[in-house]
This record gives sequence, structure tokens and C-alpha cells, in this order.
Amino acid sequence: MFRAILPEGQIMCEDYDRTDDGLRLYDESGDFIAFVPYANLHALLNEDVYNESERSIM
Repeated sequence: MFRAILPEGQIMCEDYDRTDDGLRLYDESGDFIAFVPYANLHALLNEDVYNESERSIM
């Protein structure tokens, strides 16, 4: 599971494809859910690696 961080909020997705202009986000069924231009993308987090309980405060 991935989390795309945008200025307006977040989008959860299961998979994504990189394009020249941004990311195409897909749900668990492989259905397209959103296109996010790189200019609007603050971060793409892999939820399997990033866990809020392991967040560092430093």
C-alpha cells in the first residue's frame, strides 16, 4: 500500500506507474484512481516500510 502526499491531502493506492509528467495511481483491483503531476506530489510513502509507531522525533 502506498500513500501519495499532496498539498490538498492524501491518496491511498495499491500500485502506481511513473510517467514523464507524474504518477498514475491504482487501487487493489488494478483500477485507475488518480493521476498526480510531479509538481503536486510532496511524497510517495510505502506503507509497508513506513509505520507511524516507528516515527522518529529527531
